[in-house]
Amino acid sequence: MINLITGGAGFIGSHLIDKLLRKGEKIICLDNFISSNNSNIIQWINNPKFELIVHDIVDPIKINANKIWHLACPASPKNYQKDPINTAKINFIGTYNVLELAKQNNAKLLFASTSEIYGDPEIHPQNELYYGSTNTIGKRSCYVEGKRIAETLCNNFINEHNLDVKIARIFNTYGPKMLPEDGRVISNFICNGLKERKLFINGNGQQTRSFCFVDDLIDALIKLMDSSYLSPINLGNPYEEYTILKLANLVIKKLDLNIKIIKGKSIEDDPAKRKPDISVAKRILKWDPKTNLDLGLNKTINYFKKVI
Repeated sequence: MINLITGGAGFIGSHLIDKLLRKGEKIICLDNFISSNNSNIIQWINNPKFELIVHDIVDPIKINANKIWHLACPASPKNYQKDPINTAKINFIGTYNVLELAKQNNAKLLFASTSEIYGDPEIHPQNELYYGSTNTIGKRSCYVEGKRIAETLCNNFINEHNLDVKIARIFNTYGPKMLPEDGRVISNFICNGLKERKLFINGNGQQTRSFCFVDDLIDALIKLMDSSYLSPINLGNPYEEYTILKLANLVIKKLDLNIKIIKGKSIEDDPAKRKPDISVAKRILKWDPKTNLDLGLNKTINYFKKVI
């Protein structure tokens, strides 16, 4: 079994590589390292079942693979807004190239979509039947609308070419191997806290998120790839919904440091609430996240203590 993982040196991709290599499967990691880190995969470089290809998925490539895990795309607003046109190209052209590759190989494909496709949602929690409330011309649109058109492409290939494509709508995920300067809220709070810097919150801090530990997400992705389900599916942890302000105070308490919280301006199109309805994942995949935020934060803090 040959697994091609685009964006394999990234946060989620590198955890997937760890899991699959430990199961004895062959891995081809494809990455251009614009938002990932070689340190995430360095331990596998000399493994005979691991191959690294440095490549930009916007450019077509021919590779033999049985399963394709398409994770390539900067995922934090800080990174995907650096070059919004390229982000849009990665989502549309990159996904098209990967779908063509899957068609040529008659391979299964899993596409990493996102909860961002729901925009600033008008229903709570969000289920897969909700079409979303998005701004097509905002600063986040290169990523949000990019993922939405990529889902459309995936569905077109399912219908037109009978391709086996899974669409995972991934909600806020955290854990070890996040980059210290990633820009997402948990890594920001922990890393600034460990450096005894102020914690900055956008707006009043009352916006809410539900956080899923990366190990739980990887289990869900593998179950989804091995399933026959071909419709979009939410993957996240709905059991603990935290305001950003409460999260900041929790991190400060765990670090046991005297750190100030500074509130700033609100960010354009920042969702007021985000929480997945995972009824479909529970029914179809028999999956339920196991790691609570208390335990997950402890593991993530311990990781960053070694990195920083």
